[in-house]
Amino acid sequence: REIVAYEKQDSLSMPKKGQILFLGSSSFRLWKNFDADMVGIPAFNRGFGGSTLKDALYYFDRMVVKYQPAWIFLYEGDNDLAKGQSPEEIRDEFLDFTARLKKVLPKTKLVFVAARPSILRTNLVEKQRKLNSLIQEVVKTDKKLFYLDMHNPFYLSDGTLMQDIFVADKLHLNDKGYGIFAAQIKSFIQQNKVK
Repeated sequence: REIVAYEKQDSLSMPKKGQILFLGSSSFRLWKNFDADMVGIPAFNRGFGGSTLKDALYYFDRMVVKYQPAWIFLYEGDNDLAKGQSPEEIRDEFLDFTARLKKVLPKTKLVFVAARPSILRTNLVEKQRKLNSLIQEVVKTDKKLFYLDMHNPFYLSDGTLMQDIFVADKLHLNDKGYGIFAAQIKSFIQQNKVK
């Protein structure tokens, strides 16, 4: 339903080519201050709830190719692990995504936004770290691939996970959590002259 809703929106007002596409699961979809946080940055959000890298591959033509983005920020991996996939399987799907991107949109740059921790999924933290590590190895091989750490910023200096950055489900971020989330992304955009 969310994909169809985006397509209806696009039929009324299609994003310009060469912008920054945010694609991924509910960490993007629920980012209610996205427009305010990205003011002055040519970016648009196509997050869809519960998505995985398998879904991003499935909707590749409908949610990536048609926009011809200059950059893609991809947030997948968290739901994938929760559904029982291994870090290695997700890494291989990421490789598939990058191969498709290189073939169809060779100039587009891709940023993997690291799987972030949550209270609900503390049992998956080591797998998240393993996945993030595997992706870091992949991005070293290509100048058009980037890794954005979204895991470590949510920990206090003593190594414990912040407790006051989540909504009641203990998975999704509240306004304070999104403040950190947005700051990480904006910092990356500024440092890497993303535009």
